[in-house]
Order: sequence, then C-alpha cells, then structure tokens
Amino acid sequence: MSMFEGAAVVRLEDGSGRCAGRVEVKHEGQWGTVCGDYWDMTDAAVVCKQLGCGSALKAPKYGHFGPGSGPIWMDDVRCRGTESALSDCTHNGWGQHNCDHRKDAGVTCSEFTGFRLVNGSTACEGRVDVQVLGTWGSLCASRWDVLDAHVLCRHLDCGFAESIPRGGPFGRGTGPVWRDSFHCAGTEAHLGQCPVTALGASPCSHENNAAVICSAGSVSLRLVGGGSRCDGRVEIFQHGTWGRVLDDQWDMQEASVVCRQLRCGEAETAYNPPKPQRGTGPVGLRGVRCAGHEANLTLCNTSLPESVLAAGIAEDVGVVCWGSRQVRLVNGPGRCAGRVEIYYQGSWGTICDDSWDLPDATVVCHQLGCGGAVKAVGSAQFGEGSGQIWLDAVNCSGAEAALWDCPAGSWGQHDCGHKEDTGVVCSVPPQVPR
Repeated sequence: MSMFEGAAVVRLEDGSGRCAGRVEVKHEGQWGTVCGDYWDMTDAAVVCKQLGCGSALKAPKYGHFGPGSGPIWMDDVRCRGTESALSDCTHNGWGQHNCDHRKDAGVTCSEFTGFRLVNGSTACEGRVDVQVLGTWGSLCASRWDVLDAHVLCRHLDCGFAESIPRGGPFGRGTGPVWRDSFHCAGTEAHLGQCPVTALGASPCSHENNAAVICSAGSVSLRLVGGGSRCDGRVEIFQHGTWGRVLDDQWDMQEASVVCRQLRCGEAETAYNPPKPQRGTGPVGLRGVRCAGHEANLTLCNTSLPESVLAAGIAEDVGVVCWGSRQVRLVNGPGRCAGRVEIYYQGSWGTICDDSWDLPDATVVCHQLGCGGAVKAVGSAQFGEGSGQIWLDAVNCSGAEAALWDCPAGSWGQHDCGHKEDTGVVCSVPPQVPR
C-alpha cells in the first residue's frame, strides 16, 4: 500500500447527472476507472466532497453504472474520509490491479451542499433554504412535512420541529425554488440522507416556500436506541451534558409526560430496557414521580427522599409513544413498491393479506408520498417478512391519513403466516430523475 500525493481529477459517468455514476479518474492525461474491491461509503464520501456534490448516499460497486473502458487506475482504495481528493487515499498504485471493468466502482451523491433557515427571529426558525451544487434557493412546500422538518431541526442543532407554518410567513426567497420532495423517516441525521424525488414541472411560487419553527435549545429530553425519535431509552440534558434517567417505579404517568414534552402523541408503553440496551454514561435524573398531566418531566416530583430511592432498584427507563408508528415498503424495486411493514411497539412487522385491497394500498401510498395505488398484492409477492404480523383484516376506505387509522383486528391478533404478507405498488415510479 502506498499514499500518493496530489489531486487527480475525478468525474462520474453514465449516471443520472454529474453527481451519480461510475467513478473515473484522470491520470497521466487519460481517464480510467476504479476497481470496486473494498469500495465503501467512506471512499464514496471523498468523491462526493471532491466534486462538491454533498454527502454520499450509495457506494455501488461491481459495474452498477455499467463497465467503463481504458485503464483501471486504482484498486483496493481505502480512504479515511478526511481526504480532499480520491487520489489522496491509499491504494495499490496507479494501474496496479487484479480487476476487470465488470468491477468498476460507482457513487451516488446527494447533490445537496447546504441547509439553513432564514428570516426568522432566531437561527432555529424560518424559511427553508437549500443549497444545490453551490446555488442557494428556497424549497417548495408542496410535499414538506413534519418528519422532514424534524430531520432539518436535528441537523441544525435546533431540537425538533414544533410546527411547519404555511403561507410564506418568513418572506419570499430570491433564488430558484427547488421542487425536490424529501421522504424522511424522521430518524436521519440530515436531509441529504433522506430519499428524494423531484416534482418535475409542478408549479411552485415563492409564496409556497417550506418553513419550520424548531424547538431550538429548549428541548431537554431525547429518546435513544429506538427506531424513531418517539421511542427509546430516556435521556435528559442538564448542565451541558446528556444523562440517563433511572427509576424504580417507571409507569405510564411518567411515559405520558415524556411523550407530551417531545410532541410524540400519547404514550403506548413504559418499560425498562433490557441489559444490552441500557445506558453507560452519567446519570442525569434518579427517581421521578409524575401525575401524568405535567407539561415536561422537570415539573414532576424529582426530589424524592433518600429513603424512597433506597427502597427500590433504579434502572434505565424507556417509552414508546404513538408518534413512533411508521410504515415502509421493502424488498421492492424502490421506496414506492414492496412488502408493507409497520413499526409498532419498537419493532417492525408485516400485515396479513386477509381482505387486503386497493383502498388499503391507497392509504399506504398516500402516507408515503408515493401517489396513488396501482396494485394491492398478497401471498408474499415481495417475499416473506419476519417477526410480528401486526395487523389482519385491514379495511380502509382510502381516505384515512395513516394505515393504523383504518378498521382492523387488534394489534398482533391474526390467524396468518408470513406467506400471506401484503404488498403495494404505488403510482410513483422507482426512480424519478431530477
């Protein structure tokens, strides 16, 4: 292995734009490819950074974007992620490889190079501005929702989204209006990690700009280790650091307060995490008693006498809130087709195909921002799932906002096996180019 100095020019070929495609490097005046051996997201991130294309979303290898031609310049690339150019990364040596072009490496970058909130009274509220390949513009609000806003607030260190005001309250932008539609689950670290489609020629004026008001620094609680921001182990922020919450009588009263404070809806479960999920850091709060109506956890009784604290064994505590429920499509050709899975009570599960039909599928497609339903399929046409079968005998009208708003059997009650798992094909195609 050798380290080579200097910045060789890089380009991406045969993708959907200049920020996705087969990786090609120019060395000694000639373009060549990179072998996919050991190629990973760290390597892809360096390429995206070098091209000014935002963060890396995928690091496909083995000819995903088709075979290139000419020399294979680099093999066994191992970047640390801090390099400014791919040619600064360790590799076998220029032209030294044991590959053919069927192994050519590729990259898909986000294209988003910046996010900010403008015209608000604080840095944590305002019109959403997005920088695409170096150009700032406002974002169309047509498909902007609270999950997207949660991710942006978290990314900007502004807590979570309290509201997404409509009607342009933070003024008009001056640059382009980006018509991209983000499809965040709410757990991503930044918007660039969310699936995104373009709305094509959909009209969008500066009066229809996306906006958000974040909770700023006021949030003092978070839930960690769950599948969403609304379930997991409870931590509290005090004196500049996050600490564990321990209690020996944690129940639904306390859980209700946590869910209310985080704007996650009603509490579904209060629990003590199993040993592998317990925290290891400092303790921020030990012992708490709530009536259940308090606006935040610090308004509960947190000054319990030592005799009470000594009487029980205080353990880490967790909650599952109603707002943690999610739906996704898996094992299909894209995010808008596949086996239907629901996140409930902290785990993903499937739906039985008894009475599954097009109105049920329509609710799923609308909920995911995937247009209308083209097909409602059963008999595990997108493969058998695993774990829980959460719902059976679903009977939607098609007008519900979420799948769990539809009439159905009780959660987890069914007479099915995974060979009866449902699926959906929505009208939005697998990939919509910018």
